[in-house]
Amino acid sequence: MQEPQPRFLPLAAKTAVCHTITYFFMGILAFHFLHYAELIARPCSGMRPMTDPLVKAGLLLQPLRGVLFAAVFYPFRERLFGRRHSWLLMGWMLIALGILGTFAAPAGSMEGLIYTTTPVLWQMRGWLEIVPQALLLSALLCYWVNHPGKRWLTWLVSIVFFLLMAFFVFAMFMPRG
Repeated sequence: MQEPQPRFLPLAAKTAVCHTITYFFMGILAFHFLHYAELIARPCSGMRPMTDPLVKAGLLLQPLRGVLFAAVFYPFRERLFGRRHSWLLMGWMLIALGILGTFAAPAGSMEGLIYTTTPVLWQMRGWLEIVPQALLLSALLCYWVNHPGKRWLTWLVSIVFFLLMAFFVFAMFMPRG
């Protein structure tokens, strides 16, 4: 019937890989289509410039965030893995708790909509990036965990992950001229 539930370390590794890949691809799309370069360049944007070392290292730090997500998913693994459409539950968990219901007041959260002066439409604009990313992360992770015999998938996402990481390590240390 159901596959055995994932152990923590394999789940953490898969979550880190899936999060990093979906974070990168949704970030690239959002950067281009939502014109993030112009928004970030504004002096009052509150964002670090793209040339900042922390911004350059951003993708390299995403596996840590993936491990954090795995630590949340793990206690709920019986509900999140081995069931049809459980990726929707995982996606809703990420959206409800991580985007809309966060305790802080970032743009696009319930608190941000209430307490910040940023126009509502500007705040909701970010949803175009983060809601699909939450759903893609959930769908990819659930599929991968629920189909452990699909070695082609393990190879594909592992290669993409290591290429992304290598590219960003190389780009960080490449002299600009």
